Amino acid sequence: MSEFVFKVILIGPGAVGKTSLLHRFVQNKFSERYELTIGVDFLAKTVELDQCVARLTIWDIGGQDRFKFMRNRFYDGAMGALLVFDLTRSQTYKEIRKWLEEFRQFAGNNIPFVLIGNKADLVEDIGESIEKSDAKKFAENERSIYIETSAKTGENVEDAFIQLVRKMINP
Repeated sequence: MSEFVFKVILIGPGAVGKTSLLHRFVQNKFSERYELTIGVDFLAKTVELDQCVARLTIWDIGGQDRFKFMRNRFYDGAMGALLVFDLTRSQTYKEIRKWLEEFRQFAGNNIPFVLIGNKADLVEDIGESIEKSDAKKFAENERSIYIETSAKTGENVEDAFIQLVRKMINP
């Protein structure tokens, strides 16, 4: 059985649910309380798939602009990323391009990522602020995939991380 060790980063604008996705994936927990990530936080999880074991160290990087000056150090050594925006706030989707640019600048052009539209559970009440086809097309144009998740319900959270692990194992 092959073994891999990967540093994965969660990036995107503030308050899109990066910390919630991390806690849902690693601890299967969700908190309604918003907690600002100051700088970086990280957790680890081991996943098994396709005759492989992947040990993930997942870095949750603060999305507020005031942390931008320190972010470039956190990208170092990243082997994959989840690029997250909030499905109910179109501005967060508009910011994704600059996040991808920053990621590629500091981590490298060929590091795989998965584009995540988070908070799918709120879409029914609040409404979706982006065209799903636009997000899909953007991800495909950037050699990636697009997945909609809900950290609250757990919908597609595991799948998003697993898809990223697959992309890191077989680039």
